[in-house]
Formats: sequence, structure tokens, C-alpha cells
Amino acid sequence: MRARAARLPLSPPGILFAALGVLALALPFLSLAANRIVAGEGVSAFASAGVPTVAVAIACIAAGLALGLVRGAPWMRLGGSLLGLAGLVLLLSQGATTLLDGAGDFARVSPAAGFWCLALALMLLMADALSTMGLGPWRRGGLLVLLLAALAAVLWSGLLGDLSIAQEYRGRIAAFRTATWRHVGLAFGSLAAAAAIGFPLGILCHRRPGLRGSVLPVLSFLQTIPSLAMFGLMIPLLGWVGSTVPGARELGIAGIGFAPAFVALVLYSLLPVVANTVAGLAAAPASALEASRGMGMTAMQRLVRVELPLGMPVILAGLRIVLVQNVGLAVIAGLIGGGGYGTFVFQGLNQTATDLILLGALPTVLMALVSAIVMDILVDLARPTPERSR
Repeated sequence: MRARAARLPLSPPGILFAALGVLALALPFLSLAANRIVAGEGVSAFASAGVPTVAVAIACIAAGLALGLVRGAPWMRLGGSLLGLAGLVLLLSQGATTLLDGAGDFARVSPAAGFWCLALALMLLMADALSTMGLGPWRRGGLLVLLLAALAAVLWSGLLGDLSIAQEYRGRIAAFRTATWRHVGLAFGSLAAAAAIGFPLGILCHRRPGLRGSVLPVLSFLQTIPSLAMFGLMIPLLGWVGSTVPGARELGIAGIGFAPAFVALVLYSLLPVVANTVAGLAAAPASALEASRGMGMTAMQRLVRVELPLGMPVILAGLRIVLVQNVGLAVIAGLIGGGGYGTFVFQGLNQTATDLILLGALPTVLMALVSAIVMDILVDLARPTPERSR
């Protein structure tokens, strides 16, 4: 028995995820409501669809969690998480169709606590398996593309079309597309603006310690201002600019809308960009700098050929912080008319419509997660290590 246990040891995280999954099966899996606003009634996973569908779905989920118990077999654990997620999607889609049958024209079905806990357990199992694989950046990028393609296929197939969040989306397709582009513009546009300002400022701070001692405390102070207060401060300031500066209003500068949200995000982004630029440039070994001076390189040549390449991983890590931060903070722009996914979040809060909140929250989480993974891949590619060739 000891030899068998040694050959097939159990994974402590897998045990935790399996326990969470078993507990989740005891919670309501779906919620059936008479309309989009009233509270729904919880439905167990075992009663959400027909017996054959439930049996197949629960078997897939159980098998996926069981495969996650095996330690030292990351590909098996990854396959288990995917199998469990497939069972979860099957039960979610068929359960929504079954519960809506004869429930009325305004009835809505939404995922309940049991679904979210199961999804969390399986996704944590996937993340744990991937972390133990030690995949190189190119393989991680390929796996990310495959997972996003699978998600897109599920969404476009209509399997989840009976869920309440899908009905909220169908009623707001044009608004959702506009919000998506606005959210991308806020998050990535503010990142680009912060990089354009922060890189040169970080280089100057690296060259001049006196300037660094005055600039970094100011940028640190800006980070201490609560996000909602920062957005609020931009309203009167840009409102005054829009009303007094000729041509400002024609450029879209006003007290509410895109401009104050964009400026606030840029101000929040400056500290990570500047601080990581200074740290990245300072990370260049003294021997490399001495060698470059011995070769007769000018200060600009040393910056471009030595300091920036060696410091690029640290600089990109700062951009990663900024991008993930701004994807989340852009939600608050919905409060001041800045658009983005925050529009749906705050509309849902005003209407007590949970699925409308999710219509804005879930894409935000997905965008932040994908952005973080892509930036991690770029950081790894910037490192001069053998992992780049994997």
C-alpha cells in the first residue's frame, strides 16, 4: 500500500479544489426568476435538467476533480480541469433550457452560487496545473489562443443563449460594442499616454537623482488619492478647460465623459511606469556599463544598446501593472459618463439587475486576465534566458 501511495501521491491543492467542488454541488446551481429584476429561486444541479444530462455532466465534473488529485501529472490535471469545465457548460446550457420551458415569457435563468464555486475550483485547478508545467512563453501564448478560441466557440454557438446574461446582451448588442471600444480606449490609450510621458521622465530621473527625489514622491501622492475622488477632481478641472480654452470642447474635453476618465487613468499610471523605468535602467550591471564605456559608446548608445535591453523585463512589468490596473479602474468611468463596461455595471446596480452587472463585470475580468497573461509572456520574452526558445 505504501509503494502504491508513493507511486500515486495526492496533490494538496487538488484535494482543496475537489473539496470545494463537492461542497459546491450542495449549493443552488441555477436560479429561476419570474423576471430580470426579482430574486430567483435556487435550483440544485441534480434537478436542473433531465437525468441523462445531469448524469453525464456530473460525471465529467467529478472525473475532472478526481484527475486533479494526482500530483506530478500536470497534463492530466489540465485535462481534468477542461473535462470538468465541459461538463459545467453542458449542465449550464441544458439546465437553462429545461427550466425556461413553460416558465413564462419573462422568466430568467442565471448561474447561482454552486456554478460559480465549481467554475472557481476548476479554473484554480487549471491555473495550478499550468504553473507546474513550466511552459515557455510561446507555448503559453498558443495555449491562451486555444482557450480563447474555445470560449468564443461556446459563446457564438448559442449553447448559453437561454441564460439571462445572454438575453441582456442581445438587447444591447450595439451598446456593448460601443462600450467595448470605449473600455479598450480608456485602458490601452491611457497606458500608451503614460508610457509616452513616463519613459522619458523615468530616464531623466535615472540620470538625475535630484529630479528623482522630487518626482517620485509627487507620483506616489497621486496614487494615494482614491480612484473615485480622482475622477471627481477631474470634473471641475476639465470642465473649466472645456469652457475657457478655445477649441477644447470641440476636441471632446469637458467636465464629464471620456476626457476626465482618461486623464485620471494617465495620472494613476505614471508612478509604475516611471518607477519601473528607473529600476530597470538601474539594474544594468556595472561591468556591462564599464565595458560599453571602454568600447567608446556614447551615453545614448549605452542607453539604447545596454541599459534598455537589460532593463526591459522590469519596464514591461511596470506596464503590466498599469494595464491590469487601468482595465479595472476604467469601470468607474461609467459614473462620469466615460462609457466602457462600467455603464452596464452601474445601470445594473440602479435597476437591481444582477445579470446586467455581470454583462459589464465578466468582460472586464476577462480583459484584465488576458492582458496580464500577455504581458507576462512579453516579460519572459524580454529576458535573455534560454526560456525564450521554448
